[in-house]
Amino acid sequence: MISVQTGDITKLAVDAVVNAANSGLRGGGGVDGAIHRGAGPKLREACRAIGGCPTGEARITPGFELPAAWIVHAVGPVWMGGAHEEARLLHSCYRHAFTLALEHGATSIALPAISTGVYSYPKREAARIAVASMRGFEGEFDEIIACCFDAEQAEIYRALLR
Repeated sequence: MISVQTGDITKLAVDAVVNAANSGLRGGGGVDGAIHRGAGPKLREACRAIGGCPTGEARITPGFELPAAWIVHAVGPVWMGGAHEEARLLHSCYRHAFTLALEHGATSIALPAISTGVYSYPKREAARIAVASMRGFEGEFDEIIACCFDAEQAEIYRALLR
């Protein structure tokens, strides 16, 4: 089942939350900063031990102080106009995130709108890719939550899911 919620992804009681991470896994602003703050200082240590993650891929850590057992750090592309493989890279990071979560036994997962914040990916185009990815893995999870930052983004997801 795919659902859409507006709110704080760090408060969701799911098996895995997806973090819109940067390639250094250093924490930052937006969702990434909120997840790092919510998970506590052990997350920074775990991410430092991993070392980084290329754009289009994902890495996984424990959830530490979050209600989620796992944090999947997915590195989406920076929007550069659409002619630099951004769509392929965004789809790839979602696919990697879902696959890692499944490999670690997750049956429920919450995802933000990856790359739509400071990476400036157009919201509708990013949502199309996210929804296609969610539908591709829908049968593998009991619950997939698109956790949106605001009502505008949530409505884009709901319209695409109808």
